[in-house]
Amino acid sequence: MMDRLDQNLDFVSKALALRTQRQSILAGNIANADTPGYQARDISFSASLKHRISGLATPAEGMHLRLTSAGHIAGKTQPAQPLNVMYRVPDQPSADGNTVDMDRERVAFSENSVKYQTDLTYLSNQIKWLSSAIQG
Repeated sequence: MMDRLDQNLDFVSKALALRTQRQSILAGNIANADTPGYQARDISFSASLKHRISGLATPAEGMHLRLTSAGHIAGKTQPAQPLNVMYRVPDQPSADGNTVDMDRERVAFSENSVKYQTDLTYLSNQIKWLSSAIQG
C-alpha cells in the first residue's frame, strides 16, 4: 500500500515539476512577443512526463557537495533533467521573424495554470487523506 502511495505521490510531484517548467517556457514566450526574431517554444507535456516516469530520462550530472567537517551530513542533490524543448511552427509568418501567437500562448498558459492547480489540489487531498488515516 505504501509503495503504491509513494508511486502516486512521485507521479504527481513529477507532473507538478514539469508543469512549472512549462509555465516558465510559456511565460518567456509571452514576454518576448515583441522581440524581433524570437522563436516561440514549448514542450510536449505528455511525452516529457512519460519519459520521466518510465525511467528512461538520464539525469544530468548533479552538483557535488563538499564536506568540510566530519560532523557534516552528506547532502544529496537532485540533478536537473533536460527537457525536449521544441519550436512552434507559426500559423502566420510575421515580418520581423517572431513566431509568438499571443492568443495561442494565453490559452496554453491558462490551461497549464488550471492543470497545475488541479494537480496541486489532488496532491493536497492525498496528503490530507493520508494524515487522517494515520491519525484515525
